[in-house]
Amino acid sequence: MSAPPADPTALARDLLRCPSVTPAEGGALALIEHVLKAAGFEVHRVTFAEPGTAPVENLYARIGKASPHLVFAGHTDVVPPGEPANWSHPPFAGEIAEDTLYGRGAVDMKGAIACALAATLDHLAARGGEPKGSISFLITGDEESIAVNGTVKLLAWAGERGERFDHCILGEPSNAAAIGDTIKIGRRGSLNGTLIITGKQGHVAYPERADNPVRGLVALMTALMATPLDHGSAKFDASNLEFTSIDIGNPVVNLIPGEARARFNIRFNDHHSQTSLKMLIERRAAAAAHERVRWRIEWEPSNADSFVTKPGPFVDLVTAAIKQVTGNEPKLSTTGGTSDARFIKNYCPVLEFGLVGQTMHQVDECTPVADLTTLTAVYRDILDRYFK
Repeated sequence: MSAPPADPTALARDLLRCPSVTPAEGGALALIEHVLKAAGFEVHRVTFAEPGTAPVENLYARIGKASPHLVFAGHTDVVPPGEPANWSHPPFAGEIAEDTLYGRGAVDMKGAIACALAATLDHLAARGGEPKGSISFLITGDEESIAVNGTVKLLAWAGERGERFDHCILGEPSNAAAIGDTIKIGRRGSLNGTLIITGKQGHVAYPERADNPVRGLVALMTALMATPLDHGSAKFDASNLEFTSIDIGNPVVNLIPGEARARFNIRFNDHHSQTSLKMLIERRAAAAAHERVRWRIEWEPSNADSFVTKPGPFVDLVTAAIKQVTGNEPKLSTTGGTSDARFIKNYCPVLEFGLVGQTMHQVDECTPVADLTTLTAVYRDILDRYFK
């Protein structure tokens, strides 16, 4: 008699009951370790840290030694739930109401991890416990934070051990409205900076004795927002610069400040590198300053460059599996924020496909139980096609 299929809903509920607010492990990795060890995986728990950051626990598990090698990647850390009283169901209770599973991380992305686990267990059971090639799980607890002690270091650690990956599925909530409508094949890059204008402090009643930096700040902000950075590319939307805060730090109204700052973020496409983008922004700022405004930009370090996974057999395989299970022809998209795919793409082609992301990071984050069943079926179909 064959083993009963693994239950993604039960696995998801168990994971949601682990309060793994980044960077806390919260029991989530221990649960995954238990499930995978029981299935015959070799499991490693690895902690990374560096000065000024919290240590982060990560997990790498593999079964099989041959190629091809497919890796499921993801993160068990979640953003804080906010005030629990605002939730209809406690954020770490994993409650089901009206066929919907509620909890922080339901779609971002413990639900997808549960589906990948269930699909893998079913696939292995049907193959006598061994894959034709190799299946691995690469799970971090540092995606929702600064992402320095997680996937980027875990990949390097695995590479030093001789691990080689052929393809990766990252279970981020890629779908917009229904399972199967979107595959993320790439992401725009992200770059942060602070525009700083230096003036001269003085009394507001004597403006001729001062130099108000707010005037220069407004002028340069206007110039930087006025002209598009580009008009998009074949695979990407247009790059965009958004100012996110203006910080003057002036507690009184009768003082012209000596300095004014504005923080901004740029989401950029494959028309730019970080270096070329910085040069473009600084040229535009200099032109707007007309040698009258004293300005500078402080750029923050970034590990988020744009990338795209080119169409090919792997994209075709995943698309076919999605269409077989859902009937949907998925859109190949590069929209959205950054993800750990920006690190994985240096090691192998990576696609993002998970649950519907409409409630991620929101109060009452949730997913229909039916979506968990559907995503598990898609992952199972991918595995069956991949290891024919």
